[in-house]
Amino acid sequence: MVARLAVVLLAGAVIGCAEGPRRMSATPVSLADSIEAVIGRFPEATVAVAVRPAGGPVWSLRGDQPFHAASTMKVAVLIEAFRQVEVGHVAWDDPVRVENRFRSIVDGSPFQVEDDTDDALYALQGDSVSVRDLTERAITTSSNLATNLLLDLLSVGDVQATVDRLGAGGMRVLRGVEDLKAFEAGLSNATTADALATLLEAIRDGRAVSPSADSAMVGILARQSFTEMIPAGLPPGTRVAHKTGWITRIHHDAAIVYPEGGSPYVLVILTEGIEDQEAS
Repeated sequence: MVARLAVVLLAGAVIGCAEGPRRMSATPVSLADSIEAVIGRFPEATVAVAVRPAGGPVWSLRGDQPFHAASTMKVAVLIEAFRQVEVGHVAWDDPVRVENRFRSIVDGSPFQVEDDTDDALYALQGDSVSVRDLTERAITTSSNLATNLLLDLLSVGDVQATVDRLGAGGMRVLRGVEDLKAFEAGLSNATTADALATLLEAIRDGRAVSPSADSAMVGILARQSFTEMIPAGLPPGTRVAHKTGWITRIHHDAAIVYPEGGSPYVLVILTEGIEDQEAS
């Protein structure tokens, strides 16, 4: 469904850009109808979509609907890492000891990351890796261990402060990944499609940290290893700088798309309720 929505929204974004900068009410009705037709095939699903063409109309469907953020919150961690390097709080070559031991925000009890997509980092436990390496892994392989190590270094509070500064009020970064006590207490990272679109729009436009830092962030997001969602619905070879996120019955992708011969646009698709990841 995510890939099919990308096809629909590629056409819709082109139509919208031709009409000039306007709001959702001016978006062709056929775009909303086409998207709802795709979503309608999955009555068990809740779906939100946000589109931000460069200099064009913004459009969203359930853009303020909160979802479990899953790994899309790592976009905020990426921005904060670059911000802290920019202001000199940390350096890219600073060493960080790899230890799979973290503290729950509920009671300070220890927990470990047990479900991950980057096994290689676990082989380095007891050694040190650079801030640059952790930042790359948190995005390109969606490493949960790298993300938690970065959050311990950067602080969750500073990540949230940067989210707020950029105006992405629908995102809440409360904790690291796999803090099960927090999850059971209802304390989870959350986002809306509009919030993710706001962060990616800032990166695209060079406003998140600085033009040079944001360009480097685009490079990391473009090296994303998981390309089964938004990129699968776009013409082969299209450059896509994006971050996926998934847990049980939740599958998201948030992207900056660079169409050949066109201006880059932001596309966010969040889905909840579909059991099968391939179908989602």
